[in-house]
Amino acid sequence: MSDDGGGATPDIEEMLGALWGKSAERAGGRKNLLLSHLLDTAAVAERMWDGFLAPSTRLVLDDIAGGPGKGRGFFAWLCGVHDYGKATPAFQRMWPEGAEAVRKAGLTWSDHLISRKPWRHDRAGAHLLCRDLSEAGWTEERIDWLWPLVAGHHGRFPSRRDIKPTSRAKGHLVGLGPWPVAQRALLTRFTAELGFEDVATPAPAGMPNRAVQLHLSGLIVMADWIASDEKHFGGVDDLRAVTFEAARGRAEKAWSALGMHRGWGSRAPVEPEAFQDRFGQAPRPSQTMVVEAARRMTVPGLLVVEAPMGEGKTKAALLAAEILAARFGADGVFVGMPTQATSDPMFGQVREWLGGIDEELPSRVALLHGKRMFNPEWRALVEGSEESDASRFGGVDEYGECPEDDPYGFGPEDRGDGTPSSSPGAGARGPAEWFLGAKRGLLCPFVVGTIDQLLLAATRTKHVMLRMAGLMGKVVVLDEVHAADVYMSQFLMEGLRWLGQAGVPVVLLSATLPPRQRQDLVSSYLAGALSREEYTADGLPEPGGYPSVTAAWPSARPEGTRGTEEVPEPRYLVEHSAGWRADLPVALDLLPEAVPPPHARREDREAAEEAAARSVADLLERELVDGGCALVIRNSVARAQRLHELLRGRYREKGEVHLLHGRLAVRDRADRTGECLRLLGPAGVEGAKPRPRRMILVATQLAEQSFDVDADLLVTDLAPVDLLLQRIGRSHRHAGVRRPARLAAPRVVVTGVDAVGSEPPRFPGASEGVYGRYPLLRSAALVRRAIEGSRDGSGDTAWRVPSQVPELVAAGYDPSDDSLPPAWREVAEAARRRWEDTERKRADRAAGSLLTRRGDREGSTLAGLHVAGRAESGGDATVEWLVRDGDPTVEVIVVVREGGVLHTLSGRALSVNGDVPDELLEDLLGGTVRLPSSLTEAAMEELRPLPAWFGHARLRYCPALVLDHGRGTALGKYEVDYDEELGLRQRVLTAG
Repeated sequence: MSDDGGGATPDIEEMLGALWGKSAERAGGRKNLLLSHLLDTAAVAERMWDGFLAPSTRLVLDDIAGGPGKGRGFFAWLCGVHDYGKATPAFQRMWPEGAEAVRKAGLTWSDHLISRKPWRHDRAGAHLLCRDLSEAGWTEERIDWLWPLVAGHHGRFPSRRDIKPTSRAKGHLVGLGPWPVAQRALLTRFTAELGFEDVATPAPAGMPNRAVQLHLSGLIVMADWIASDEKHFGGVDDLRAVTFEAARGRAEKAWSALGMHRGWGSRAPVEPEAFQDRFGQAPRPSQTMVVEAARRMTVPGLLVVEAPMGEGKTKAALLAAEILAARFGADGVFVGMPTQATSDPMFGQVREWLGGIDEELPSRVALLHGKRMFNPEWRALVEGSEESDASRFGGVDEYGECPEDDPYGFGPEDRGDGTPSSSPGAGARGPAEWFLGAKRGLLCPFVVGTIDQLLLAATRTKHVMLRMAGLMGKVVVLDEVHAADVYMSQFLMEGLRWLGQAGVPVVLLSATLPPRQRQDLVSSYLAGALSREEYTADGLPEPGGYPSVTAAWPSARPEGTRGTEEVPEPRYLVEHSAGWRADLPVALDLLPEAVPPPHARREDREAAEEAAARSVADLLERELVDGGCALVIRNSVARAQRLHELLRGRYREKGEVHLLHGRLAVRDRADRTGECLRLLGPAGVEGAKPRPRRMILVATQLAEQSFDVDADLLVTDLAPVDLLLQRIGRSHRHAGVRRPARLAAPRVVVTGVDAVGSEPPRFPGASEGVYGRYPLLRSAALVRRAIEGSRDGSGDTAWRVPSQVPELVAAGYDPSDDSLPPAWREVAEAARRRWEDTERKRADRAAGSLLTRRGDREGSTLAGLHVAGRAESGGDATVEWLVRDGDPTVEVIVVVREGGVLHTLSGRALSVNGDVPDELLEDLLGGTVRLPSSLTEAAMEELRPLPAWFGHARLRYCPALVLDHGRGTALGKYEVDYDEELGLRQRVLTAG
């Protein structure tokens, strides 16, 4: 049927009783009227207000709505009105059965004019609200910030121009004839059900800043996804049964069934003795300094804690977070770590801390990284949950569907949407399963994960509002922030801008933070807090010692302007204290190696690498003749593998030589990391083993941060000085360790350089490829100064750690040439120019994916935020590459074919097609390994999931690397194998 929209005006009740919001197939077998879904979502919003929103968020909403007690109703109205755009022909025509009923009610359209002119209902809703709220008396300013929240509730914020229907549809997409009457009747009825006198009544009193708008947008998406669960919100097709009271009853039951929970709610002030109560020990001076700085902040701000490894920064940060949450109304904490490996132990530490506050809180902590199912503590928490069923945790779209892009051309299994066929409830002993779904993890009240979670919240990707909403309302703690390179730092600083504008307290931790980086981080947070395009913290004082704390916060907002007004200039608090232990004089030695010129033959490079490995092996043989534990850190996996292969031939006794790097299968890496921590970690902790008489751990950069081991001797490739100091932090780390007499004093042997004499040194290509020549030259100059001083008595004979750390880091990044030998300066200047050019290009590459574009940071609304956005699907697996620079890499699951039968890497048999019984899934996934970037192109072209995996929720996107019985295969132009001790190796295939 086709109609131009003319004729008599149909009955309002009949029209409202025909407009559908969820089809019968997506609402438990019975259609759900549109008014019903709007009220369901509003009722869920009330549950969120009562049992999820942070106190700070509720205060902001009260301010927006016009005063205390008004925020709850406004929030419910805002969430419920999100699907108003479904009251258009563009949407109502999409389900044939529903479309027929709508037509019978007198609401018609021309299929010919709209059939090939799609108009998304989220954009349609924004368009209708601009029209109808204006007619109701809302001011343009209020409408301007609200419509993007409706237009963006499926993940992207369009521009004002993009929400308009095409003129070629001649009005039929919006609806002609009685359509405007029906639309306004729906809006009026919905508004009245919520208790408002008319559509003008819920108009906000003010315009929140853009960060608050983004927070609200994420909460709208959350309410929509919960209200789209057909198990708890089945269809209601009789208008007489559609009431807000009925929706409240459904929402109440759903909230309880889902096991949803908040964090710690409103907190009483933290007492002075809290540190002793939480951690069972009196605070050290540096910890007291940090805690008191948190107490002295008058509004939410930024704390930068700089202290040496082992000083207890984490405990101080956690108690500071508790204080900041109590003072400023945060309802949880996000703790971001540099890697998955460092997130795992932090997960346990955070749960133990929270258990000291309330015995129910440890069960509300989520571990958020891609390998969390290999963490035993996490597995125990979620045992019996449905985490493995990815199809239950998606988003919703027109029909309740939101399938993610499938790189292999297969659609999602079953539904793949956010209206689960059997709704998740509370996890066995862990967070509510709802929080375990894709893009939802940060919404859990307490989260420990990689810093990538925060970095992704600063990208212009789909559903970014969910990630940012998960951070807002919390205290954010980020460890090892110095580890962010220039590319990652762009996302870190962007995230800090948004958190600063949202008034989120942030605590940053570092042992080796360059002064410029400290200023940049503070400036970024304050730029957001002050709603400035750019801000430079020129007045920020330098710390006068080490450990130190730097606090920065905007001056207190005038009364009644929380979250809605710009704030005055900032305040600073910078203090230092004594460390808890005396300085260690760390002696530096050099073990030079031959470094071939850049274009040397491969045979010459191989010979040089072999000679370098022999030189280190000989050194270890001499130094460990009486026993002792050595840590050797190499700057590449290949260098680590070569050295380990040589050492295992010299040390036959099992267990004396260990290898740890990033090309081990995840189970092997986890097992080895745990074993090293048990052998070389602190004594007296659970699971600790007696320290071995002799042990050599060969590792890559995995060992340079958040790796609590103690070595008698450190041998390390040269690295930028801040990272070199991080590595030194693994030497003579623990008190009370018995050491061989020859290793009683801390000593570091530097490798990975040909010499540090009068001529500029050369470095292996692997080191320059990772760090750049210029930072290595500056670090080499500092090493040279220490070594030359020890030889002729003209200067420092050792580095004094930790007190000298800030001085060394500052010198390593000082733009002047004062610390460089005169003969190096010309080469260093050329290297500096190349390095700065490279760093600038890396920063520019990141800029294209930042949440806000340059020049748009003082924008007042979210309109157009996603214009020209990258990584459009926004899934976790597809956007991780956005926040990590360098060539993309691929993770594969290694399986072995023997006698025609496929086996897991550990040797357990699968079927011919790779079918995986539930009891073998964990073992199979334990064989996951990340390939080097040189294999990415070949892997993308040649590797696919096994046939049986395409129907498996956990495996359908996992390519398999199938090895032969010798554990090798050809991949592109390389021969690849997996060695039980060495891990993944690659060699260029030779002709013939």
